[in-house]
Amino acid sequence: MTRDPRTDEQAQAAPGGPRNPPATDEHTTPNSGTYADLAAVGPYGVRPGHALITMVEPHPGQERAYNRWYEDDHYISGAMAMPWIFAGRRWVATRELQLLRRPARSAVARPVTAGCYLSTYWITEGRYDDHMRWTVAINRRLNADGRIHHARTHVFTAFHDHAATVYRDGDRGPRDFHALDHPYAGLVVEIIDAADADGRAALLRWLRDEWLPRRLAGSPAAMVTVFRPTPLPDDRMPYVRQVEGVDNRLTLLWFLQEDPRACWTPWFTGPDAEPAGPGGGRVELVAPFLPTVPGTDRYVDELR
Repeated sequence: MTRDPRTDEQAQAAPGGPRNPPATDEHTTPNSGTYADLAAVGPYGVRPGHALITMVEPHPGQERAYNRWYEDDHYISGAMAMPWIFAGRRWVATRELQLLRRPARSAVARPVTAGCYLSTYWITEGRYDDHMRWTVAINRRLNADGRIHHARTHVFTAFHDHAATVYRDGDRGPRDFHALDHPYAGLVVEIIDAADADGRAALLRWLRDEWLPRRLAGSPAAMVTVFRPTPLPDDRMPYVRQVEGVDNRLTLLWFLQEDPRACWTPWFTGPDAEPAGPGGGRVELVAPFLPTVPGTDRYVDELR
């Protein structure tokens, strides 16, 4: 049998590394018929009605250990293996990309360069409550079993409700439910705060109907998905802080067909890149990322 040191001795020794759980354990499992009952009722469409967007900063010296823990264990056990998550993608910001972020003083990332890893997940529309019950329970179990890497800081972690998707090419090309599986070359996260809830509604309409279609025309972005953050449950894990701006914030994901470094200046800087619409919108973060390369530590040595 071939042994992989990353997932055997080293993984067990790393903070939060998997402890080689047995194929079957002592936990009580429901009757298998329960799963058939659950599958027979409730929403089961393909729309990304909700999203988990989480930007994390591994503590200094923990970059490689964090990357391996997240990819080798938590991405699966703490996300993709859960009910109603149907797509996921990890992204990374090298130091070069971190230095492109704006504004210099951000209400989201302090400092604005914090948060070099980003994970994005789509959740089936109408299954938010079901998923949240599972995610709280599984993270408590993972924590109790020593499978959480605590040497990290959650810079921005929020579940969201889908608000809009705007496409550059109309009905041609991948849809939003394909976005996390399609091999996009980059992603830009943009977070905008309106003055209040009414202002957010007006800002959303303007972004969806006017500004985003205009900005996408001829751009390297194939689509932009827009989300509204939702509060985390009171029984969330204590290392994840409560979500800010749930009444007035919008989170935009720009899916790029080019490396963000190649298109940053013409498309994401300058007055044309500022959505100065109704609702008193204030940009609190614009941050570019590259897709990670699964199964590797590519970019780990470029984070500092």
